[in-house]
Amino acid sequence: AMVTAEEVAATGVNWVYSPDLDVVRDTRWGRTYETFGSDPKLAGSLGQAYINGLQSFNQDGLAIAATAKHYVGNGSADWGSSINKDFFIDQGNSNISEDELRQNDLEPFKQAVEANVKSVMVGLNKWNGEKVATNKHLITDILKGEFGFQGFVVSDWYGVYENEWNKYDALVKAVNAGVDMVMLPFDYQFFSDSMHQALVNGDISQVRVDEAVRRILKVKFETGLFDKIATDSSNLKSIGSEKHREIARMAVRKSLVLLKNNKAVPIAKNTSRILVAGSAADNIGKQSGGWTVEWQGIDGNWIPGTTILKGIQNMISADTKVEYDKNGNFTNQKGLADVGIAVVGEKPYSEGWGDNANPTLSAEDIQTINNLKKNSKKIVVIIISGRPLDIKKYVKFSNE
Repeated sequence: AMVTAEEVAATGVNWVYSPDLDVVRDTRWGRTYETFGSDPKLAGSLGQAYINGLQSFNQDGLAIAATAKHYVGNGSADWGSSINKDFFIDQGNSNISEDELRQNDLEPFKQAVEANVKSVMVGLNKWNGEKVATNKHLITDILKGEFGFQGFVVSDWYGVYENEWNKYDALVKAVNAGVDMVMLPFDYQFFSDSMHQALVNGDISQVRVDEAVRRILKVKFETGLFDKIATDSSNLKSIGSEKHREIARMAVRKSLVLLKNNKAVPIAKNTSRILVAGSAADNIGKQSGGWTVEWQGIDGNWIPGTTILKGIQNMISADTKVEYDKNGNFTNQKGLADVGIAVVGEKPYSEGWGDNANPTLSAEDIQTINNLKKNSKKIVVIIISGRPLDIKKYVKFSNE
């Protein structure tokens, strides 16, 4: 988080939309990988650490504001309840009691407030049939009142107006519920006109507007935006620095999960012959996942980086022969290879486009593993995914 703060500050950005404090109950949800998992207390403690890392940055009076999202209950939504016809869980409805909401979903946000998070983003989801963005009990009574949140509440992308027939009424409800800033990708003029009309009509009070403005200005002052707005271009050298890359490598090493190993790894550098296959073996986009350059991630190697195939090639001895075929179409005329490495898994996705009724390996991945197994003495399967995949019936593929 401290590295992220330093790098975004170098670009002139002072507000970060993280951490994601949703608590996942159903890993079929396409946002699973954005979260800290299914344990509310762990999500809260990791969220606090991330907020402290982001907001501890201060350079020449300029600081970073973190955002706790998506308030609240997004991870508890029922399958098939999404208001978006293309999704299943994301933007769905959480049909749970307030006690359950407090025990599972609200806990991390309570800890975020204790860490003095500067902003909270309200999700696009519903709780017991009501949009969270219009729920005064959740936003004003609990978040601002009971928890004592002192920052500002921002809606998600077009969140106030999403799937609303009467946009004026939707805006009035959201602002009166406690939303202080409305995120608008477009149509700001309608928003401005509606706010003026709501004040004239008495549908939104001047006191409520003043509170929202006070909260927003407070965070802007705290981040130094009224004291210095120029970006120090000399700090751009920190972006992608070797020090920061080493921290990223450490994070990857510590987050890898070894599911099974019967002496298949580590692989000796002087192994004679290694076969590498799989859709994610030579694809930086796939190993990077969603929210990389583009919303849904990318496919291919047109951004800087090291593919897993290249990483293997960089680590072996000069006498080791590495052969690669994406689909694992090798011949064993030279005999079986010492090791076959299959790198398979999910394609990049974001939000509801990743909602999947059966997260598992594709038929193409299974065929690739089968092909590799025929030509290797032992195989190692590396899975690139944003969540646990159902591989129960395939675990014997990797019999080492």
